Amino acid sequence: MTHFLVSESNPKGFKLEDILTVLRRDVLVRCNKIADDPRPEARQVLDNNMKVLQLITEAIHIAESSTRILDKSFGPSSLYDGKPRIGVS
Repeated sequence: MTHFLVSESNPKGFKLEDILTVLRRDVLVRCNKIADDPRPEARQVLDNNMKVLQLITEAIHIAESSTRILDKSFGPSSLYDGKPRIGVS
């Protein structure tokens, strides 16, 4: 069973790239809140968050690529009513 992603048990779940996009937005909000804090700890956390944002963005692009591959090969996931387009359920 998945908690967030689309699956047979969770047909109203989300695509991975959608969850990652929301997560990226949340990290950006945090970055904005500490952007003007001159303390070294804040600077380090901001630097770390910037790295995390880069990795999340990369993960979004990879997830979008997988979705395009699946859509092109098997059609939209909505046609499968929560069942996997590849692999086993």
